[in-house]
Amino acid sequence: MTNEADPNALAQAWLDQLAKHLSADDASAVAALFAPECWWRDFVAFTWTIATVEGRPAIRERAAATASGTRAGSFILDRPASRAGDTVEAWFRFETRLGRGIGQVRLVDGLARTLFTALRELKGFEERRGPTREAGTEHGAIRGRRTWADRRADDARLGLDRQPWCLIVGGGQGGLGLAARLKRLGVPTLIVDGSARPGDAWRRRYRSLCLHDPVWYDHMPYLPFPEHWPIYTPKDKMGDWLEAYASIMELDGWYATTCRSAAYDAGRGEWTVTVEREGRVLDLRPKHLVLATGLSGVPNEPDWPGMERFRGTLHHSSRHPGGAGFAGKRCVVVGANNSAHDIAADLWEHGAAVTMVQRSPTLVVRAESLQRHGRPLYSEEAVAAGIDADRADLIAASTPYALLPDLLKPVMRRIRDEDSAFYAALEKAGFLLTFGEDETGIGMMYPRRASGYYIDVGASGLIASGEIRLASGRGVSHLTEEAVVLDDGTVLPADLVVSATGYGPMTDWAARLISPEVAARVGPCWGIGSGTARDPGPWHGELRNMWTPTAQAGLWFHGGNLQQSRHFSRYLALQLKARYEGLPVGPPSPSEARA
Repeated sequence: MTNEADPNALAQAWLDQLAKHLSADDASAVAALFAPECWWRDFVAFTWTIATVEGRPAIRERAAATASGTRAGSFILDRPASRAGDTVEAWFRFETRLGRGIGQVRLVDGLARTLFTALRELKGFEERRGPTREAGTEHGAIRGRRTWADRRADDARLGLDRQPWCLIVGGGQGGLGLAARLKRLGVPTLIVDGSARPGDAWRRRYRSLCLHDPVWYDHMPYLPFPEHWPIYTPKDKMGDWLEAYASIMELDGWYATTCRSAAYDAGRGEWTVTVEREGRVLDLRPKHLVLATGLSGVPNEPDWPGMERFRGTLHHSSRHPGGAGFAGKRCVVVGANNSAHDIAADLWEHGAAVTMVQRSPTLVVRAESLQRHGRPLYSEEAVAAGIDADRADLIAASTPYALLPDLLKPVMRRIRDEDSAFYAALEKAGFLLTFGEDETGIGMMYPRRASGYYIDVGASGLIASGEIRLASGRGVSHLTEEAVVLDDGTVLPADLVVSATGYGPMTDWAARLISPEVAARVGPCWGIGSGTARDPGPWHGELRNMWTPTAQAGLWFHGGNLQQSRHFSRYLALQLKARYEGLPVGPPSPSEARA
């Protein structure tokens, strides 16, 4: 390689070598381009899944398994490379036999420490946009002309006159975003959802709820929020946006529809999904079934002794209607994560006397601090620098999970230093704090377990001041007619008890809809195998069973927060489109197929 002082020349020379060795199917030479400590993260481009491999032997195996079938080439810099110390970062474009992709390489002393490759589109099946957009009409006088309204009326018959190729169970932001991608790719897709209208999953939550993540993080595919949109979206506004999104993107959905069961016929390669709609029981027969029922599974309903004797109101947080009607009431919220804090604050705002029961330590981070230190890619400053949501998603994805702890520990230290008075006030009130088992904060707790934290939007101040009373380090022993009794004997008189006790795994829905055997065969959804609490090993390196083929043919899981739903819906849609068109989609190598 020549002219190492020039990062562009260095990066392009490395890409040229990669292309040469891939073309020659020389896996050993490909691996030799990587540093001894190295990672290759691939989103569908080479592996037709989402998988990260670590170390030269694993990279050699990946190259050996994928080079001849992928036929990657035309590697060219997408923008000028940059140098920081001894590291050169370069974004590039490339092509494969079936598609076009984007990637990033980080070079140290001329060798790759990390490589990220992502498929962006399929050749011959590109989305029509910009100069290739549809005309929308055919000018002239045409007998029997079919209008847009006629075509939409035909679309409304999907599931009745013809079968959807893909069925998405769940019409929240995840299901809608994926359906929009598949619509743009020409894959016949139907959404089924039990709510009456798109967005109802947000509308029916307690009145004061707002998104905890900021606007720059939460855009939907194709339709970013307008520039006047508030930083933290109120839940009813979000519900209305999703309903408008479904209309604008011309999505096909059956709402007020209950999914009863699903069974896969391996001989026909299709599902039979039984639904109830408008009083009729119907069978749908899609080839692929996507469970987009949210990040969590079935609510964890407590089974406290004495529940049947309690004379007040008792419900899970998922059914909490809001604080209206509880003014002057004695309210106990069991739990100390996001929902528990939000509900406790909402009840306090409505004049209730609130006690929070914190059973174990909670990670707390102020929303403003998280935005300032933890998400600089998703900010007004990033937008001004030309980093839109799509570019931010790619930058974030370019770093393997294995490298995140060392990057996140100093971020958490800065937040703790800056907010030391905030944390001291919480601890003085008796609140049990954690910052993650390895002090990596919410950045790792979320992919590891998706629970155990609160993004503070006001409730922490009420706890620190004693406005929300706290019983920490204790659990519930039993209920009496009018009180919650803790396991140390403390009696909390209560008119309302809210069990903010979380949810089961996403595979709960597969167990209910399909069978417990299928759910067990699929294995864990979510978690990266870190070996930390609620994320048992072995190490997997990606979120398990998310947006990728599972052990059950034709079954996919789609979920996560708005950012993940937006970004990963692209890769799930491309995998489904490739199968819809009958493209040769090979299985991942054995080391990448571990669940």
